Amino acid sequence: MTKIYQLILANALLFCLLVSIAYSAKQKEFSPSNFNNTISSNKTDYWGIALTVRSAEIPYSTSDGTVSDVVPLLFYKKGRFFWRGTEAGYTFADYQQWNLSLLGRQRFFDIPAEFQNKTRGSGADVGLRYRYNINPSLTADLEVMDDLDGRRYANVRAEYTVDHASWKLIPYIKLRYKTKRFNDFYYGLATNSIGSDYDLSIGGTVRYHVISNFYLLSRFSITQFAAKTKNSVTMDSARSSEIYAGVAFFNIPKNPTPSYLKAKPYVRVAHGTATPSSLGEIIKLQHNADPFNNTMLSVFYGIPISDTLFGINLPLYFTPGYVHHNKSSVQPSIFSEYVIAIKGFYTVKLPFKLRFGFAEGLSFASKITYIEQTEMDKNNYRASKLLNYLDASIDIDLGDVFNSKKFKNLWAGYSIHHRSGIFETSSAFGRIKGGSNYTSFYLQYHW
Repeated sequence: MTKIYQLILANALLFCLLVSIAYSAKQKEFSPSNFNNTISSNKTDYWGIALTVRSAEIPYSTSDGTVSDVVPLLFYKKGRFFWRGTEAGYTFADYQQWNLSLLGRQRFFDIPAEFQNKTRGSGADVGLRYRYNINPSLTADLEVMDDLDGRRYANVRAEYTVDHASWKLIPYIKLRYKTKRFNDFYYGLATNSIGSDYDLSIGGTVRYHVISNFYLLSRFSITQFAAKTKNSVTMDSARSSEIYAGVAFFNIPKNPTPSYLKAKPYVRVAHGTATPSSLGEIIKLQHNADPFNNTMLSVFYGIPISDTLFGINLPLYFTPGYVHHNKSSVQPSIFSEYVIAIKGFYTVKLPFKLRFGFAEGLSFASKITYIEQTEMDKNNYRASKLLNYLDASIDIDLGDVFNSKKFKNLWAGYSIHHRSGIFETSSAFGRIKGGSNYTSFYLQYHW
């Protein structure tokens, strides 16, 4: 039966694509140049960063009724790439009324907090999304998604946008089909065979503009399970719900990112050394050296997104980064770490320009560093590859220091590379406390 459902979904997706292509061809003759033009059409770029608290109802047979998470969210769109809170993707086909995107989305597994570090279950799902724009306010989506072990589900979703001068409301309704593998694992808890099933969700997002770049943000949903799922011995409720609430900084409404910014792109190259000390000890200059001399090399690229925050001259950047962790006597192999963040800089004009920087984002390590695993072992945690990322930096303009145009736009500085689980407050980061710290020296060039 599962294969039949998958075949129906695959054919439905193919049918929608063929209808959309036919419609687009009728509206506008298809050609490579038209394809590129529609991709790069005047979609409004946006950026944002938020800190929210998520509270969710636990639908399973447990003594706890709810579980909470602290969830930092990033928002960014530039051309085909987008990052919207708990989802990110790349739109590779974009026409007047439809588009097709590769999609990744964070999924929460809501069990009691005390079990989340060892059990996990929260993770990322990847797949394809077909979106049809019924009108400027109403869209319909068809998604086919897999978790990282190939457990599949599909969503049919419609959402409507109400955009007011000071607030935005986006209600939606979603029907989800869950394959047997997905449903047995996440709702049968790998102990009870439920089979494939459906659930229905309604919810929405509310964004309220307070002043300048400051917003209040909320998201909510209620999900009703179908008969086979709600009657499973592992389930205690026929429905589940979640709500997010928090504060955010976004670009000002009706004021999209201008095509020209004073802030210039940059590349930063750094060499860092691990330290067993805490972030607070590093800030107070009381940190200790790593006796095993674990080191890293990193490269970050800064994409300007704003010249100001709250009207203050405080350039903001969307900054992806790559970190190469070197071998050592206790770290037998090299491996990679990937970072994505939003960073701001504030400059103080002395006889030379002195600049302070701070970034918030996400870090994914392909392996756990020795310094981080030591911290996890000490506190009896199961380590998490995905953690919250912070960067604090201070640098000087070498052009001012040497009074030379040759060094104009070249900065030298010191930074802290910090990964952590936000004090056991988030299942997305493995419900851990602690992480790792590296102190680094860097050169950063703007052009």
